[in-house]
Amino acid sequence: MWAYLPLSGEGAKRYGGRFNRPGTATLYTALDLTTAWLEAQQGFPFKAQPMTMVAYRVDCSDIVDLTDPQLLKNLDFTEAMLGCAWEDLAWQNLQPPTWLLASRLLAAGFVGAKVRSFAPGCAARQHNLVLWRWGDDATHAIDVIDDFGRLPKSTEAWRET
Repeated sequence: MWAYLPLSGEGAKRYGGRFNRPGTATLYTALDLTTAWLEAQQGFPFKAQPMTMVAYRVDCSDIVDLTDPQLLKNLDFTEAMLGCAWEDLAWQNLQPPTWLLASRLLAAGFVGAKVRSFAPGCAARQHNLVLWRWGDDATHAIDVIDDFGRLPKSTEAWRET
């Protein structure tokens, strides 16, 4: 739905995500196509809907590696907490531990995190990059790879004719 604004983080801002509260723009990316597919399907292998895969060029510092068990231990966090049922907790008006962790990491100066994918079917080696801050500056640069201008430019591209 957000293919015309692939750098907006708008979907996550509207609905929230594992690592962001609603109202906070966040860019969720996968580090490989298989993980991206499994994230998009969320355990429903036969519901494949039309989607747009977007590739990004990322040159970003201040990323925390939450796949490092020692770092998690130092943060007093566990992999089970990372994989919490965040949607269920949010539905119950409880703050998922991952939202609290994201707030701590942002306050510590991190702009994003490398995290394990918890999508059904993903193995521990399949990772995502979650970004809370990004832009054009040299230390947080994210660019969409669309050399031929194929991405839609507005919502008009999705309207039926």
